[in-house]
Amino acid sequence: MAATIHTIDAKGKRLGRVASLAATYLMGKHRADFVRHKSPDTRVVIENAGKLVLTESKKTDTVYKRFSGHQGSKVKIETLSHLAERKGYKEGLKLAIRGMLPNNKLRPELLKRLTITD
Repeated sequence: MAATIHTIDAKGKRLGRVASLAATYLMGKHRADFVRHKSPDTRVVIENAGKLVLTESKKTDTVYKRFSGHQGSKVKIETLSHLAERKGYKEGLKLAIRGMLPNNKLRPELLKRLTITD
């Protein structure tokens, strides 16, 4: 059976709405034969990620944290606006979708089927 491709146009839409729709498609919850332990053969393409509608509070209050795990190292904290300057809004959208997917062995496989373009 061929892969199903879902295209989402993010122009003028909110970040959370686009992310939840993409996560639903990636998990296969829109299908009648949905099972939680299997990965469906669906691909999601998100276009115009740079044209998302973001409020100023979303840009400044959304915080991403990273920690290397080594003793004595500091937690690196970054806001959405700083992340967008470095890598574009597609990275913030990818992190939002990643947070909406289940934290199990299927998550990396599902994220490989996601394509985001600015």
